[in-house]
Amino acid sequence: MADPFSTDFARMFEQMKVPGVDMESIIASQRKNLEALTKANQLALEGMQKVMQRQAEAVRAFATEFADMAKGVAADQGSPTDKVARSTDLVKASFEKTLNHMRELSETIAKSNTQAAEVLSSRVSEGLSELKDAMHKAKPHG
Repeated sequence: MADPFSTDFARMFEQMKVPGVDMESIIASQRKNLEALTKANQLALEGMQKVMQRQAEAVRAFATEFADMAKGVAADQGSPTDKVARSTDLVKASFEKTLNHMRELSETIAKSNTQAAEVLSSRVSEGLSELKDAMHKAKPHG
């Protein structure tokens, strides 16, 4: 992807001469903002890809387990009470796996969101420090 700050638009701003304003610093700061946003978006995308991959794996596992469970119940020669008891145990185990899967997905999403937020938070803090420094440099000393 081309760096949007290497376009004619960025060069135009670099050539602008505004007294007391360091345009190169402003452009460098904006470039860092874009880089942080890109990184945060990449982290969020990677997190969503992990979630989608894990969901696909879980659906395949669930389908296999369900088919095995149905075969087992159909082949069970025990009494109706025994069949109900075993079926209940299988449903309970399946429900617990589903809850664990949901918990895992929630943790993956939370981790991804936290990482993206940390990147943006760090950049906002840096950007404010850069702005403060730029204002201090622009302030006439005398």
